Amino acid sequence: MYASIRRYDVKPGAMAEITRQVNEGFVSIISKAPGFLAYYLVDAGNDTGATVSVFQNQAGAEESNRMAAAWVRQHIASLVAGPPEITAGEVVAHKTA
Repeated sequence: MYASIRRYDVKPGAMAEITRQVNEGFVSIISKAPGFLAYYLVDAGNDTGATVSVFQNQAGAEESNRMAAAWVRQHIASLVAGPPEITAGEVVAHKTA
């Protein structure tokens, strides 16, 4: 299992609009990517957002970064302050309920 975490600095007050657009558009796109397992958008406060994409394999996690970059450019570029900080790799420990 592989995950990609993208941390975004967002423009002041933009998180609600980003959340709306992600729920209405990006979630359905990323969920169709090969090996998709889960996607989360986190409002971290202080005009910071983070996403976590989880895939069965590394190729899916890497593709999610390309998909996210293209979607952000096309839909919410004016709401974010620069490119995301990306952390990606193999999930080496996990537990679910």
